[in-house]
Amino acid sequence: MKLKIFILCLLIVNSLFAQSDKELKTEIKEVTVFLKGAQVNRAGEVNITSGKTKMIIKNLSPYIDEKSVRVKAEGDFTILSVNHQYNYLSELKRGNTIDSLQKTIISLKNDIALEEGRLVVLKEKLSLLDKNKQLRGDNNGTSLMELKAAIDFYEKEIIAIKNDEVSVKNRIVEYTEQKSKIEKQIKEVEDLNQQPAGEIVIRAQANRPVKATFSITYLVSNAGWYPNYDVRAKDAVSPILLNYKADVYQNTGIDWNEVKLKFSNADPDQSGLAPYLDTWYLNYARNTIFQKNLYGAHSSHIQNVSGRVMDDGGQPIPGVNVLVKGTTIGTVTGLDGGYQLTLPNNATHLSFSYLGYVTRDVPITRSVINMNMQPDIQQLSEVVVTSYDVLSGKAPGLHIRGANSLKKRAETVNTTTIENQTTVEFEVDIPYTIRSNGEKISVDLKQHKIDAIYEYYAVPKLDKDAFLTARILNWDQYHLLEGEANLYFEDAYVGRTILEAKRLADTLSISLGRDKNIVLGRTKVNQFTKKRIIGGNKIETLGFQVLVRNKKSLPVQLTVYDQVPVSAINEIQVVPTELSGGNHDKKTGKIKWELKLDPNQQKELLLKYEVKYPKREQLALE
Repeated sequence: MKLKIFILCLLIVNSLFAQSDKELKTEIKEVTVFLKGAQVNRAGEVNITSGKTKMIIKNLSPYIDEKSVRVKAEGDFTILSVNHQYNYLSELKRGNTIDSLQKTIISLKNDIALEEGRLVVLKEKLSLLDKNKQLRGDNNGTSLMELKAAIDFYEKEIIAIKNDEVSVKNRIVEYTEQKSKIEKQIKEVEDLNQQPAGEIVIRAQANRPVKATFSITYLVSNAGWYPNYDVRAKDAVSPILLNYKADVYQNTGIDWNEVKLKFSNADPDQSGLAPYLDTWYLNYARNTIFQKNLYGAHSSHIQNVSGRVMDDGGQPIPGVNVLVKGTTIGTVTGLDGGYQLTLPNNATHLSFSYLGYVTRDVPITRSVINMNMQPDIQQLSEVVVTSYDVLSGKAPGLHIRGANSLKKRAETVNTTTIENQTTVEFEVDIPYTIRSNGEKISVDLKQHKIDAIYEYYAVPKLDKDAFLTARILNWDQYHLLEGEANLYFEDAYVGRTILEAKRLADTLSISLGRDKNIVLGRTKVNQFTKKRIIGGNKIETLGFQVLVRNKKSLPVQLTVYDQVPVSAINEIQVVPTELSGGNHDKKTGKIKWELKLDPNQQKELLLKYEVKYPKREQLALE
């Protein structure tokens, strides 16, 4: 009897503490993309029984920051715990990567076969001409006129056949090279270990069966966005049209299918700890240890940088993130591994990063920087396999609703700007699909029509061209970030520039490119150049002539800059003697002329200064 009671109690206890396992199926509803990383918001429902229930969300990205996992729920139950784990027995699916590439291989094989068939036809055609070129003039009395016509005919036909053969053979070589590259990519996909799937385990307890609704958020790495702009000016009078865009990429292992997107200017990787100023103890130089600048020498003389990123086997790597260190300016390499960036004035280093490869930071010492990425042995098992739509010529990761006709003018995507306490977010009003392939996709955020003050700017000492600039007042209201800008003036692409939104000035200046109709020249005037010694000092006088001419049919406002040196020690004295009405900033040495030039008007500016220094010393004044 006692044994029966014990067994009955044990069954009751087991029923009270029994725990059933359920798969909680969720879908990605919203993604907030940060400058580095993204916050994913999933939602799902499940029926849980009374007692304890263990729910597992399967097939998640392997790049989840486990400390960031947050779970909200609705229902009459209690969440006991939330844990993040990896399931090494369940690998992420490749999707249709291999199938898509194999279809491309089959298509290329068919193209090669058609071209080879064309070569056979051309060979037969040439053979037929060769067999019928005997004119037999003795028997049929062919005249010289007919003979010449026949020779011209054969020459024309043979040349056409040979030219056609060259074109066909070139296409065969092109198709064969494409086929070889895709076969290598297939081999890489098949050889790489698949990434284990991430999972979130939720344990809950309920007193009765209930329907539970869950909202799960977490941060993932290997995603982000770069600000980019299109600046369009109809003329030097009308307002400028500024398109604010986000170049977004993600290689998280999970596609984002038809999700709402937000773009935030926050960077979760950046420390939020406020700096603390230590006491500055001043000592003699011999007792002081100077720390070297982290970024080395300044490299503002390089305005653009480009190159290719390859692996250790010499093959291009698409999808590599290339970032100007310390800025929000960056890009992603294309299918050929190529990239191109316009650099801000403070650019010193480029950072190259990609899954499975060692991140490289290199100084910007030249305008072409090619990079060979080395595999990261510790991360080889964590590489997410990606695919690229090689031949379609379109961005496969982006789907926009309502694109029904190529002739229909594309409508602007509506976004909502959300100003938080410390960050700004742009919420896109329509859902997007962005595949996990590391490819850069451009999403329109905002379009602003902005009144601007147009001025011309020139520094003839450094560049003989004048630059048209648009000055924007009260630009803080547009929440702009530092980024590359494509320039369009009078419906023509004129180049790229940097929108320097980090500046503290009330006015933001945007360079709209060069104007060849304003001619400048700067020459040294020998008659003003003198050297003389008075007492223990040497006095040198230098003079320069700056010529400015407006070849346009309209008057222009032009600001011209030059400079005189600034003395670093008391023994050196610099005295401007002729400035042609220019404004001299004694702290910087800059000379500024503000000119109004009528059509076809030319002005001459003179700059003269003398430098006094000890005769035993030498100065580099040119």
